[in-house]
Amino acid sequence: MVKNVLTDTKPPEASIQLQASTRSDSRREFVKVIVVGSNKGVVKIIHTLYRLGFANVTEWSPLTPTANPGEVMSVMKRCVFVDE
Repeated sequence: MVKNVLTDTKPPEASIQLQASTRSDSRREFVKVIVVGSNKGVVKIIHTLYRLGFANVTEWSPLTPTANPGEVMSVMKRCVFVDE
């Protein structure tokens, strides 16, 4: 499952994708949050999510270049409990 969670009407500097994987024997679900965009855009999204209380800045991976020139990505992984 991939979900774009940006709601701004202007073109984003970075995009966010949520990717979940579950194991049938557990109520725990590991969710990866991936931010892809320009260096400035990714850092801005990470800091915005921190201010919103979503994740500490230190939970994100270092900025990693993608195959596209001028584009980087950062990933964080979170374990959540889900109701069945």
